[in-house]
Amino acid sequence: MLKTRFTELAGVEHPIVQGGMQWVGRAELVAAVANAGALGFITALTQPTPEDLAREIARCREMTDKPFGVNLTILPTIKPPPYAEYRAAIIESGIRIVETAGNKPQEHVDEFKRHGIKVLHKCTSVRHALSAERMGADAISIDAFECAGHPGEDDTPGLILIPAAADKVKIPLIASGGFADARGLVAALALGAEGINMGTRFMCTKESPIHQLIKERIVTNDERETELIFRTMRNTSRVARNAVSTKVVAMEKEGASFEQVRELVAGARGKMVYTTGDADEGIWSAGQAQGLIHDIPSCAELVSRIVREAETIIRSRLEGMMSPAQREVAA
Repeated sequence: MLKTRFTELAGVEHPIVQGGMQWVGRAELVAAVANAGALGFITALTQPTPEDLAREIARCREMTDKPFGVNLTILPTIKPPPYAEYRAAIIESGIRIVETAGNKPQEHVDEFKRHGIKVLHKCTSVRHALSAERMGADAISIDAFECAGHPGEDDTPGLILIPAAADKVKIPLIASGGFADARGLVAALALGAEGINMGTRFMCTKESPIHQLIKERIVTNDERETELIFRTMRNTSRVARNAVSTKVVAMEKEGASFEQVRELVAGARGKMVYTTGDADEGIWSAGQAQGLIHDIPSCAELVSRIVREAETIIRSRLEGMMSPAQREVAA
């Protein structure tokens, strides 16, 4: 078993996190992740109302007695959701750890902390990680350029971003973006992180509440099958490459505004992808980790395999590279 500062903080067995994913972070997936000994997060804004979120948390509790959390993402929108009401539903439901993401969540962090809730804040740069630490976050999820969703505008890959953040951030750090297997976990630990966050990999599990055809598409795709949309609007998002995302990128190159691509990128269309299995129905998130995903296991199989293989890599491959004398000194 791999113990880190993050497993101690979150009260979980393994240093593996399933972060918030729009339309995907539902009770059946989160409970399966929790039962596997990792930490899963229900995505608050996937639920239409705060009352629906409270019911989803209760549904998850029926399926697991292990720790799980809720993700609350604060992003600029034309019609902002009632964040304070979602926050209240999280607090009243007795959740003990929350993943925040997005713009300056100070008021939410303050309120969660007032109720003894641990806060894991997701960010895409060292400067934002340090800001979140000052804000009172208990841990950071540092999201590198390889990730699905919003990688920020700095284009810094994990091999640089993770150790750069680990050098400066004092609270536990979770590495996010491009992780899908044991090799990634061992690498993240070596780079200074206390665990990994996986999104695309958990999308492609038996319990993931998306269409089987989309899971099979992820298995078929390689690491090149993503597009970066909204680059020209400085709101970059990494999504799966399909007919829609390719068209959006082409339109952006011609100077298209958000209004001109709005219908193509509508969330309702993206949600339909997961419902119908038609990968070209709309925009859907997927990271470069697709190139490392070759099967559709249960969450229990996936987590146990990653931990088992990580221990083998550390004990056999890495220790085997040291001379007997070096191993003796290390011991």
